[in-house]
Amino acid sequence: MLSGQQKEVKKIIFFLIAILIIASLYFVGKKYIEIQIFKPYGIKGESVLVEIKPGMKVRDLASFLQKKKIVRGRILFLLGYNMFFKGKTIKAGEYKFELPISLFDVLKKITKGEIYLHEITIPEGSTIDDIGKILEREGILKADDFVRASKNVELVSHFTDKANDLEGFLFPDTYFVPKGIPPEKILKIMVSRFKEKVGGYLDKVKEGFDFYSVLILASLIEKETGVDSEKPLVSSVFYNRLKRGMPLQCDPTVIYALKKEGKYQNILRKEDLSFPSPYNTYLHKGLPPGPICNPGIASIESAINPARTDYLYFVSNGDGTHTFSSDLNSHNRAVRNYIRKIRESKKENSIFYR
Repeated sequence: MLSGQQKEVKKIIFFLIAILIIASLYFVGKKYIEIQIFKPYGIKGESVLVEIKPGMKVRDLASFLQKKKIVRGRILFLLGYNMFFKGKTIKAGEYKFELPISLFDVLKKITKGEIYLHEITIPEGSTIDDIGKILEREGILKADDFVRASKNVELVSHFTDKANDLEGFLFPDTYFVPKGIPPEKILKIMVSRFKEKVGGYLDKVKEGFDFYSVLILASLIEKETGVDSEKPLVSSVFYNRLKRGMPLQCDPTVIYALKKEGKYQNILRKEDLSFPSPYNTYLHKGLPPGPICNPGIASIESAINPARTDYLYFVSNGDGTHTFSSDLNSHNRAVRNYIRKIRESKKENSIFYR
């Protein structure tokens, strides 16, 4: 029989063996979990876009990401979070995961707040309303909220004290923005881009014009032609008419006025030219009270440096280009040629003299 001392030794040995087995199991299990945490998961080549709502609990998020097949399992997610990211806040927002991806990289992305940025392109000549609709269509924000926020003219107070909104100052470009960005923030970004791209032209404005007038003129040029080589010519027509005290008779100004009142019917009719609005350059001489769109650099450059011509008129050729004339008889011939082209091609349209 074993003595009491031997029994105690045996107990200690068994205890140590048990501790060793438990420790081994712990370290093996921990190592296995770590391997799973750092092992990429998901179908190669797939990308998943998800939105983490504000206030979402970690446990709920674990189940949510498992259902989206971004992580292997809910328990593994919770273990990974507690092992490597405990105490760190998971940032709400939209995230794009390129699969396969490890759980560690998932947790790293959502705790650092590497939210997905949508690529939004604002075309030259877009209005505030157009931009709002683009942003709403892309799921970024509500168009009405954007339009309301665009009344904050303090953002451009160093450019002018005449603006009623930010029309003309929202630079047309490509932007990368997150879903849910406040309209005030994206407006600041767009105005900052305008300052960056256009600020250098402030000192180039001709005598007798202020920068806001140049911006208004650039917006008219932008809406009249999309052909950059024609923009200095269009600019020269407007300058020549202004010098002679002639109304600009710019159709896009009437369209802009009609759209602001919700009365534009996708075609400009003869009776629309009498629409009462300070923007109607058929009724009022000089420039309209503000820009009618957000012009690009080519239009701004053309508004500052018009071509030297004696042109007073231009009319569409039906292919995006225009015919320019110095006298009314030549212009009327160009108009008749355009009408003939329309009839020959059996297209219906409306054409107005300038």
